[in-house]
Amino acid sequence: MKLINIGFGNMINAQRIVAIVSPDSAPIKRLIQECKERGTLIDATQGRRTRAVIIMDSDHVILTYLQCETVANRFDSEADIDEEECTDE
Repeated sequence: MKLINIGFGNMINAQRIVAIVSPDSAPIKRLIQECKERGTLIDATQGRRTRAVIIMDSDHVILTYLQCETVANRFDSEADIDEEECTDE
């Protein structure tokens, strides 16, 4: 299990990520509201502006103050580490 830091010491399982999207579109805003009502929204912004929305395969939605590109780069660096570990063995 590989963890990705999404800010303020919060970590998520990289293998469970379905999508990393911007919070600006109306469908994503509706998704956030629906998850808030269902109790599956995780706000990891610590009161800051939401810049990325992470959709997990468990129907949880995570809000983070990091930009989409930053989270994606951290995800990619984790994937590179996984591939190097597989080739070393």
